[in-house]
Amino acid sequence: MHTRTIEPWTHDHTFGQDARRRGERPTLVVAILTIVTMVAEIVAGWAFGSMALLADGMHMGSHAMALGLSVFTYAYARRHAGNPRFTFGTGKVNALGAYTSAVVLVGFALVMAWESGLRFFNPVPIVFDWALAVAVVGLVINGVSALLLTGREAAREPYDRGHAGEHSTAETHGDHHRHDHHHHHQHDHNLRSAYLHVLADALTSVFAIVALLAGKYLGAVWLDPLMGIVGAVLVARWAWHLLRDTSGILLDQRADEHVRQHVRRAIEGEADNRLADLHVWSVGPGIYAAALSVVTHDPREPEHYRALLPTRLGIVHSTIEVHQCREATA
Repeated sequence: MHTRTIEPWTHDHTFGQDARRRGERPTLVVAILTIVTMVAEIVAGWAFGSMALLADGMHMGSHAMALGLSVFTYAYARRHAGNPRFTFGTGKVNALGAYTSAVVLVGFALVMAWESGLRFFNPVPIVFDWALAVAVVGLVINGVSALLLTGREAAREPYDRGHAGEHSTAETHGDHHRHDHHHHHQHDHNLRSAYLHVLADALTSVFAIVALLAGKYLGAVWLDPLMGIVGAVLVARWAWHLLRDTSGILLDQRADEHVRQHVRRAIEGEADNRLADLHVWSVGPGIYAAALSVVTHDPREPEHYRALLPTRLGIVHSTIEVHQCREATA
């Protein structure tokens, strides 16, 4: 068989990851703002003796790292989307970056908790006015960053399923491919994550301001290290959820049950069709791969069963086996 005869069935595996995302530029701007503010708060926290301000700066540092990883993954996923070494494209680069960020975040949380605990037993003088000024500036920066991302965070980007190659196998195990030119719209999860980081940063800045005001006007100096511990708990909690979610993606954990149920109902909605095997897993933000084994009394071409799959599910790559059930019909 000549190579040119199989061209209609060949395809790439970029799955739209080669397109520049709308959120790439604003995320870069917010990352730079966050890094500058982080340095200012950490330096001020040490200089002015405020553990809450230091914790806010370190918390902001964790988000600066996450934002930096978001910028990196945008660029890396786009530039390497067509690299054939990536079996299902570069969609999981986001999950890998987030997992790495979460591991480092655990270290941040431990340091914050340790330093805050030391301040309970060995308090240091706090220069409240300067510490408050830096904390307020940090909150303002967070507000500006949120405004930069708010309009973009909810933006939907077109996903061209024309990039999405889908394999099929029948009983003869012949490969088959179809280019579906519908557009599937999805949220930019990388940008959404950046937006949530900024909101969490703003919350921690509020904690620092409350602690400093209470210390200055009420003499509740103990509230400063307490807020540092609260900040550490927030970082640890965020890191735990991120580790749990991203590790599931990296280990090819099966998709949410509602996705699987939609697939099952779509295939078994036709008389005599039964799914003997079903695997659906994430290959990127909002996109999935699927492997199905259909058993039926009246086998049809794999393309028929693929056409039954709802396009809104974001299944960009599917492998379908069709088997004839030779048992007598009841």
